[in-house]
Amino acid sequence: LSISIMSTTTDEKKELEWPMDKVRQTFIDFFVKKHDHVFWGSSPCVPHDDPTLLFANAGMNQFKPKFLGTCDPNLELFKITKCTNSQKCIRAGGKHNDLDDVGKDVYHHTFFEMLGNWSFGQYFKEGAIEMAWKCLTEEFKLDPERLYASYFGGDESSPCDDEARIIWLKYLPANRVLPFGAEDNFWEMGATGPCGPCVEIHYDRIGGRDASKLVNADVPDVIEIWNNVFIQFNREADRSLRPLPEQHIDTGMGLERLVSILQGVDSNYDTDVFIPLFTKIQELTGAEAYTGRVGAADVGYKDMAYRVVADHIRTLSFAIADGATPSNDGRGYVLRRVLRRAVRYGRQNLGAELGFFCKMVPTLVDLMGNTFPELKEKQAHISKIIAEEETSFGITLDRGLAKFKEMAKKSEGGVFSADDAHFLYTSMGFPVDLTELMAEEVNLKLDMEGYDAKMKHEQNLSAKAHLDKMSGGSGKDMRLVAEQTSTLVGKGVKSTDDSAKYVWSQDLEGCTTKAVFIGRNETADNIGFVESASSENGAIGLVLDKSAFYAEAGGQIYDTGTIVNSNGGVMQVENVQLYGQFVLHVGHVTDGSFSDGDTVTCKVDYVRRAPIASNHTMTHVLNYALKDVLITQSTKESTVTVEQKGSLVDESKYRFDFSWNGPLTLAELKAVENICQDRINNAVPVEAYVASLDAAQKISSLRAVFGEKYPDPVRVVSVSPHTVPEILSNPQDAMWNEYSIEFCGGTHLTNTKEAEAFVILSEEGIAKGIRRVVGFTQADAVKAQKEAAELVTKVQAAGKLEGDDLDSQVKQLTVEVNGAKISVVVKLELRDALAEFSKKVQVYKKQKAAAQTGQIVEEALKLADSTEGKKVVLRFDFGIDGKVAKNVTTAFFKKNKDKALMVVSGDQDSNRVMVVAGSQKGSDIDCKAWVNATTEGMNGKGGGKKESAQCTLSGFANIEAILNKAASS
Repeated sequence: LSISIMSTTTDEKKELEWPMDKVRQTFIDFFVKKHDHVFWGSSPCVPHDDPTLLFANAGMNQFKPKFLGTCDPNLELFKITKCTNSQKCIRAGGKHNDLDDVGKDVYHHTFFEMLGNWSFGQYFKEGAIEMAWKCLTEEFKLDPERLYASYFGGDESSPCDDEARIIWLKYLPANRVLPFGAEDNFWEMGATGPCGPCVEIHYDRIGGRDASKLVNADVPDVIEIWNNVFIQFNREADRSLRPLPEQHIDTGMGLERLVSILQGVDSNYDTDVFIPLFTKIQELTGAEAYTGRVGAADVGYKDMAYRVVADHIRTLSFAIADGATPSNDGRGYVLRRVLRRAVRYGRQNLGAELGFFCKMVPTLVDLMGNTFPELKEKQAHISKIIAEEETSFGITLDRGLAKFKEMAKKSEGGVFSADDAHFLYTSMGFPVDLTELMAEEVNLKLDMEGYDAKMKHEQNLSAKAHLDKMSGGSGKDMRLVAEQTSTLVGKGVKSTDDSAKYVWSQDLEGCTTKAVFIGRNETADNIGFVESASSENGAIGLVLDKSAFYAEAGGQIYDTGTIVNSNGGVMQVENVQLYGQFVLHVGHVTDGSFSDGDTVTCKVDYVRRAPIASNHTMTHVLNYALKDVLITQSTKESTVTVEQKGSLVDESKYRFDFSWNGPLTLAELKAVENICQDRINNAVPVEAYVASLDAAQKISSLRAVFGEKYPDPVRVVSVSPHTVPEILSNPQDAMWNEYSIEFCGGTHLTNTKEAEAFVILSEEGIAKGIRRVVGFTQADAVKAQKEAAELVTKVQAAGKLEGDDLDSQVKQLTVEVNGAKISVVVKLELRDALAEFSKKVQVYKKQKAAAQTGQIVEEALKLADSTEGKKVVLRFDFGIDGKVAKNVTTAFFKKNKDKALMVVSGDQDSNRVMVVAGSQKGSDIDCKAWVNATTEGMNGKGGGKKESAQCTLSGFANIEAILNKAASS
């Protein structure tokens, strides 16, 4: 296989021996066909099930449950022992962040592919090193004389990896097998947990020399190409190492770097990975061709801009295809920074027009869409999101610039404050790197240390809240990770049988305690298991052979209740979590104690579970209804599909996040809510059925969560009058499009009538392209519907009133409606009705004010007759109506030619005061000066000239002071 590309220096086409696609496939075939590995496809570069990661930044990310011993035994992943793939990776945020380096050199990327092979308890160092050597020298035919290997030389906390060194000496001379420290050659997942030494394979691009001193010297001619990690230890809290019961292999080799070597070029950007993108950039911008320069040689940073734009379109496109969207939070904020960085370089350094960036998408799809079909499937959506972000960037830039200038003027000591930068980011979505750049341009230094501290504080609060939840509020670390799960396996503890979680209103007797856990680092061995525990231990965890409790999963909160034993021991279960094959019940002992081997009974709080199940079942119906209304029934064309993006169901509410490109209209919300309520009224059966994954995936109307891994067999939950076996017998029947059918392991109702009622409380955007619906079912929904009906009656009654009575009711009902926990549909309809009533009230007030004009003029004339001097000051509260005030002064001067008039009107409802003054032409009284003196220090707004002026200000309580000033001015 070979493809043609445009050379970076000539227009001649040349055939490549090693095009990108061939390199990728050769690597995979080597491990699959020659070494019996399973091909395990790349996970999304947006981790949907790992909250610790912004993006997949290494091939091993999706295998963390295997390393940690927390993999669900029902998943196919649990069964694999060795595999290979090319993983989509993004390093643009968090610990691994190459964003600011991209463009400055010719080898950094924010998006890249990581070729890798993994072994879980199978081969170890000998096998991994041998396969790596053969892959490079026999498959890719790299010159062995150009290869170097580095290994871990040991330090005060970890021993030297002599085993790896000895193995490498079979392939390389001693002067090319080099020891390095932990920074380069020891891998750790975190402060504690699985870890181990690694060997890195380096390649000398020049050759014919001894380049040993250039290894790890950060020179582009001698580069690391492949890292082999040997996961063999567990790092303890005291920094000691304990051998793991199983040893694993995790390797990674950058595809782009390998391609550059095989294509004989010095830069990743000079390969067929990037050249088609550069060609498109030049076509769109009209800039001079890419020449590969860096630093001072790159005049105007043209080549840097080429690299930035080409790299960043890859990152944005893959991330959006995998479900992420630019926003002001987390990974969404990182993507927004990436996009704005690309647009800024494209426009400033390449002369691109606004809107150029989204036009890069088709070229990337042509280049990589065959390998990653999700790019083709989501092409229109990717283009739309990027186009919208490009447009909004201009708006954000204008708003942020204005606020920045205001803040910069107030800066002291040459420092732009962390608080101001934090406000620009959190409230206005203004990237901190832009803030820092603009601060430098006005000779200010951004307090980045303070800004980072504020962001870190927020992250710590979030992390603490999560840990508190997982620990049952005890402050202890109550998680089971690799060291705990491997200990349980070593003791012969079998998987927890939690099938009884689907049984209702029945205690589960005859359970056996298999492990008592008091927390990680709470015992001498730091593992945390004890023979027995009581209330003196605080929070504890129990692992049973079987359980009726639902462990938190799939957006559904855990069950609570009690566990009791035959000795009178009672434990209040406050949290239930699934760690691999073990269900951990976390809580506090209130009576007696619990020991290994106890016979116990699980008593689930089914009263609490009932609304949880109701909320869960109705989110399935909601998911169906949203697609039906927004896609199936809609006459509008859309590039967006309605896909679930997250959910949370507990005993108080349901919360459902989904992809959509704007707020739902009132009609759409009403239609969705009506569908859900109709399903309840029609008493539709709810069935859970376990089927083979292959058969179930053929159901045409199946709704599955993007990025989710499902077990085989899989549990199918159907809200339909037809049974699941009937559906499976003819899975492509269009009839099933009328019903909700999903994969789900949660607890559900048996019939929709048990949900009683359904209301949507709110619908809002939480990120670009992501909407959130929150609502109630069961008793809370019934209560909300009752309250809504009462408010409808009140509003209808108010509509029959007139004048001041209507005015009073509109004000009172507006407060009641806004504060009511009722259907957002009803709330919007009531607000519309009250808005119409308000218009009616305004007409009434104007008519009333107009009728008052004669009365006001009459009062003013009387006052003028009894006032000495040339200034008349009258208070008459007719609201804030400039037209009435003008009519009054006009009518007054027709009958009184000698005096100036000031009218002061207060409006208690709006808490405002209006001051109007006028005089005859030729009068020596300056009305503007009079008004200014009267309202001085009250932050009023207005203007005028000598013959007429007015001012409006807040604070009805100021009216007496205004009158006193007016009389004395």
